[in-house]
Amino acid sequence: MAPLRIGSHDIAGHIPAGSRVWLHACSGESALIREGLEAADLRGLTFTGIFVPGLNRLGGLLAAGGRFDSYFMMPEFAGHDAQVRFLPFCYRDIRLHLGALLPDVALVMVSPPDEQGMCSLGPVNDFIADIWPQIPRIIAHVNPLVPRTQGRSIPHDRLHAVIEGESPLPMSNPGTDEVSTRIAALAAGLIPEGAAIQAGLGRAPEAVLSGLTGHRNLSIHSGLIGNSTLDLLDAGALRNDAPIRAGVAIGGARLYDAVGRPEFRFAPPSVTHDLAQLATTGRFVTINSAIEVDLAGNSYAEATPKGPVSGPGGASDFAAGARGLQGLRLVVLPATAAGGRISRIVSPGRANGPVSLGRFDTDVIITEYGIADLRAASPTERRERLIAIAAPEHRDRLADG
Repeated sequence: MAPLRIGSHDIAGHIPAGSRVWLHACSGESALIREGLEAADLRGLTFTGIFVPGLNRLGGLLAAGGRFDSYFMMPEFAGHDAQVRFLPFCYRDIRLHLGALLPDVALVMVSPPDEQGMCSLGPVNDFIADIWPQIPRIIAHVNPLVPRTQGRSIPHDRLHAVIEGESPLPMSNPGTDEVSTRIAALAAGLIPEGAAIQAGLGRAPEAVLSGLTGHRNLSIHSGLIGNSTLDLLDAGALRNDAPIRAGVAIGGARLYDAVGRPEFRFAPPSVTHDLAQLATTGRFVTINSAIEVDLAGNSYAEATPKGPVSGPGGASDFAAGARGLQGLRLVVLPATAAGGRISRIVSPGRANGPVSLGRFDTDVIITEYGIADLRAASPTERRERLIAIAAPEHRDRLADG
């Protein structure tokens, strides 16, 4: 049966009262779906999904009365404790949570159907790629600007209703700066030829990847890819056979124009974050950022003095997968914040928020001032090596703390 054709302002009328709703986000956020929901009364509805701070815009849905179960904190969630339940789960636990509490409705943005009637999920094959067969009602924005990718698809005739129209994908271009370029140059010397690489969000991880264009026979196995992955592909740094596997692509128009190429393969977290598969990936290198690192080697990536700003994400999953087979786990971050006034290398007990990656989950910390190799290091050696990569003006205070 063909799906109903509706307008964006009709969406809420097709969501049963009291529903738990999966909202496609990341670079799959639909402006048409969002605008339709913002004009409705969303009281009684609970939205969940993988929301990216600074990219996805949810303030209008909160204003319309919607509630959220969110695995990441967003700036617009501040002051809305009655409407927002923050669930700080790693990706393994998100899979378990969704399996036990499936959404009643999914709102997704997909490509137009192909000759077989399949609508591609484009550059966002996150948890919805696994769970859509168990969701009773799926409402889709069929967007001609969504690239058809090698990844999971949804049959057009499985959709309950569709809205149609062009809408640009959300874009992110973090760029680079002198500090991230210096960090990237240091990291490049540690990453071997032929490595399989995972990289997280942020300017520093993106800069590290872009700095590997002189390497050869690399591959990407990551929950997320950005513009830097295309830099590596265009430079000939990636292997010829299946060079890129990822769950989500977030970047600029140049990246979205490329993700339909055969070199890009998309898969859900049941594949990208699977520990058994990661454990067999030789020379697996993880590159993640942090807001702060303490002198024991614990990394903190979820909060500032103003409160939570993110969530655990998949970093700990990848760290667990990189423990063996010549794995290497890097954390990269600028040494200071606030124009140099605040050290991001901190004394134990002085960091903000919970530990995101424990001292056993990290091998090497890199700032623009150097490399702290924590492997086989005693607590005293860890402290000394981390102080040595702090900004010079903060080292004496750290040593005395």
